Amino acid sequence: MPPLTVLHEDERLLVCAKPPNLLTVPPPGGSGEGEDTLAGRLLREGHGRLFPVHRLDRETSGVVVLARDKEARDALMDVFKRREVRKGYIAWVQGHPEPPHGVLRFPIKDLGVRAIVAPDGQPAETRYQVKARLGPCARIEIDLLTGRHNQIRIHFCHIGHPLVGERKYARGKDATVRHKRAALHASWLRLLHPFGGERVHVRAPVPQDLRNLEERLRGHL
Repeated sequence: MPPLTVLHEDERLLVCAKPPNLLTVPPPGGSGEGEDTLAGRLLREGHGRLFPVHRLDRETSGVVVLARDKEARDALMDVFKRREVRKGYIAWVQGHPEPPHGVLRFPIKDLGVRAIVAPDGQPAETRYQVKARLGPCARIEIDLLTGRHNQIRIHFCHIGHPLVGERKYARGKDATVRHKRAALHASWLRLLHPFGGERVHVRAPVPQDLRNLEERLRGHL
């Protein structure tokens, strides 16, 4: 198993590229430092004990910020709560969203394991742009304006364009193109460092399975 890719590190925080199918944090009742979590892998690789500041779904790959101590974790969590963090994603979806760019505004209600679009949910905004039509699918870039539970996956299912590989919010047997996981990658993240104020801007490389998916979709052209 190759070592994790560290995108940025300093005395207070570390930013790395989470591979797909790895938990960011342990599930409720989990031990916390096993090799099946991002923090556990980093500990085993010699980066010391780290505290995740936010999380990605198990299936989702890409940028994750971790703090080196509890003070830094609290400060970084405040930065996230104040929406002073910008996050960009790449997704591959079934079909071709129309219009090819815009903002999806559907409130999301968190039900725990799942979430749904509901009138009494929390406001959720997803800005998107179609970057390529690839046969029956499209690659899109997303600027996440809010960070609700499964927001991107839910929003694109709601407009009839579920992510390639989506099985939680769409039926896999209905998919034109299949993939082993939801085709979503946290591509970049930008924030002001809470200790010093410098700008931290990182980008995570697209993992091999999504590059393979892109090549497969180009074969449909």
